[in-house]
Amino acid sequence: VNPPKVEVFDLDAGTNTDPKQIVRPVERFRVEPFGLYLTRPMPGHPRLRSLESWLLPEQRLRITRWECHPGHSPQSDFYLDIAAVESGATRWRTVDHYLDVLLDEGSRAELVDVDEYLQAVRSGLLDERAAEGAMQAACAAVDGLARHGYRLADWLGAQGIELSWRGRPADDR
Repeated sequence: VNPPKVEVFDLDAGTNTDPKQIVRPVERFRVEPFGLYLTRPMPGHPRLRSLESWLLPEQRLRITRWECHPGHSPQSDFYLDIAAVESGATRWRTVDHYLDVLLDEGSRAELVDVDEYLQAVRSGLLDERAAEGAMQAACAAVDGLARHGYRLADWLGAQGIELSWRGRPADDR
């Protein structure tokens, strides 16, 4: 299993340094009291045209949705990465903690990549504190989504968080 993926989001430079250390231009950043929004193109990707993400430090989440090229569709409405999210005035950073939640809005949430998570824990790539925090965040997400009819906006709204996506509320997909 690979070490945790680290990404850097530089608000001043308008860039996102991905886990492979490729610096990519970001179309837009927006800072809110609860997190950071970004959108960026995905040039050269065979299926995906662009991504939009919210980084939510308190929830330990990066929530993403993709815009696909014609003829393709995303595997889920939202992809929730469980991650340590470090916020700063001009730089944000995420450290992926292997667990992910696939959300089909109004229908279901599925916890995935548990095998990678367990391998990372066994290999010492996640210490006990990070591993426990990741599992708690994943369980909180799946439980919270289930309690709110698998509606992201309803679950986060109950926590005082209102996300928007390209000018639309999250539940207007």
